[in-house]
Amino acid sequence: SKALGIPLIDIFGVATFYRAFSLKPRGKHLITVCLGTACHVRGGPKILEEFERKLNIEAGETSKDGQFTLETVACLGCCAIGPVVVVDGDYYAQTTIRKVGPILKQHIKKD
Repeated sequence: SKALGIPLIDIFGVATFYRAFSLKPRGKHLITVCLGTACHVRGGPKILEEFERKLNIEAGETSKDGQFTLETVACLGCCAIGPVVVVDGDYYAQTTIRKVGPILKQHIKKD
């Protein structure tokens, strides 16, 4: 703040407004589960629970090994193909509980 001559409150405002920034460390892979109305009624909460179970974390947390951060969003704007999950910018349409494991494995293999 001092080096840039910008008030700390302005930096904090930007860091908390944009999703690209985080005040907490994020994992190598970012998983976002849509919980908007269309995704919710099609099983979004169950998919979130399965990610939480497999990663042993809750939404808003990062796995202990630093590999995965799990987040939720109110709507991704892909309502027709829900429930939708986004991992590192890759969109997964009509996600089911059975697809959670393979999705995780696919992103572990990319490492």
